[in-house]
Amino acid sequence: MIGTLKNTISAFFSKGHERTVLAKKNIAFSFFLKCISIVVGFVLIPLTISYVNQSEYGVWVTLSSIISWLSFFDVGLGNGLKNKLAETNALKQYDKSVTYVSTTYAVLGLIASGVFIVFLIGNNFINWPKILNAQSNNLTELALIVFGFFCLQFVSQIISTVLTAFHAPAKSSLISVIGQLLVLGIIFALTKTTKGSLLYLGLTLAGIPVVVQILASIWLYSTEYKIVAPSFKAVNFKYVKDLLGIGGVFFIIQIGALILFQTDNIIITQLFGPQNVTVFNVAYRLFSMVIMVSSIILTPFWSAYTDAYAKNDFVWMRRTLKKTRNIWLILSAGAFLLLIVSPFVYKIWLHGKVDVPFSVSIAMFLYVVGFNLMQVNCFFLNGIGKIRIQLYLYIFSIIVNIPIAIFLARFFNIAGVTLSNVFIFVIMGIILHIQCNKILNKTATGLWDK
Repeated sequence: MIGTLKNTISAFFSKGHERTVLAKKNIAFSFFLKCISIVVGFVLIPLTISYVNQSEYGVWVTLSSIISWLSFFDVGLGNGLKNKLAETNALKQYDKSVTYVSTTYAVLGLIASGVFIVFLIGNNFINWPKILNAQSNNLTELALIVFGFFCLQFVSQIISTVLTAFHAPAKSSLISVIGQLLVLGIIFALTKTTKGSLLYLGLTLAGIPVVVQILASIWLYSTEYKIVAPSFKAVNFKYVKDLLGIGGVFFIIQIGALILFQTDNIIITQLFGPQNVTVFNVAYRLFSMVIMVSSIILTPFWSAYTDAYAKNDFVWMRRTLKKTRNIWLILSAGAFLLLIVSPFVYKIWLHGKVDVPFSVSIAMFLYVVGFNLMQVNCFFLNGIGKIRIQLYLYIFSIIVNIPIAIFLARFFNIAGVTLSNVFIFVIMGIILHIQCNKILNKTATGLWDK
């Protein structure tokens, strides 16, 4: 029995195209790591809320959301590097790979340094209590500490891009899980040795993951990925133009994504107070498990699509996209089941500390379904570099998302902010679905083929 099961599993992971086999292995390992991540996340939220309180936790979530905007200001170099690196690796042009990696580190390092200096000067003039609608102490110091770590992460996270381009996103997930486990251990220790402190919380949640990324980068570039290890000698700013060719468009898309994904916390804290940010994020954390599963499955295929498109393998791309769309249907059904049991999950998970209205859970269910629909098509289009329509759709989202969110919030409270995202996801998902079909059927012309 056990021998038969082993043979079946072995056959599953060895069957199919080389790209598919590699993707299966990454997905399986990533699922294992993500299960650990989910458990850690579920333990971390109530532990953190009890360390500070619901309102201060909401302050932390909002502040970290604002400061994490820094990650979007890589002017698209991260995604540009991912596509270029996947392409040069497919063609075994490793000298170019080293130059792309080294140049990206150099440019992002300069950007991060400049941005931190500007923030260091301007931070004392920012009224954080008013922005966060809170009167917690040390908000200016907390903002500076968290921003400093995000600047470091701005550069250190390049290792994740390199790993994904080498079809090894599971290793990136491993780095993230190690950081989460350390964070959990330290916060548990803080609850036993100190009184609730936003400063200690910020140092831990923002600092530990960055330290882990830096140490992992040093290790990986010294061993398995030495072939593309960055060096000062390999920096060539002439290659920035190549990275920005597609990366510049990705940058504008990232700005649209910033407004679409990162402004909800600010709208909620301004309209309903920081304690309701906690309600929103608790619901999001529960339903984001479905998004996590979708991302685990889709992430290995970004660079795989790049590889297949470079080799003109449309048969594999058609077959793979069809399978991922079927997975979307299965995950949507799973999200519906999660919606049904969500009241019981909240009660057991949070011990009654946070009350999440069912309307918020319904909105989060629709959010997950719409987001995953969009994501299935985006991963394919991002991999092959056909992102012009995405650009226009995100510009559209920049214009309409906040006004619609504020309008719907009048009628549906917190849930209305989420429903604004749902509206945009559905529109984007349908249009990008059509574009994918046109490209794979080789009938795309004009804007559909850009």
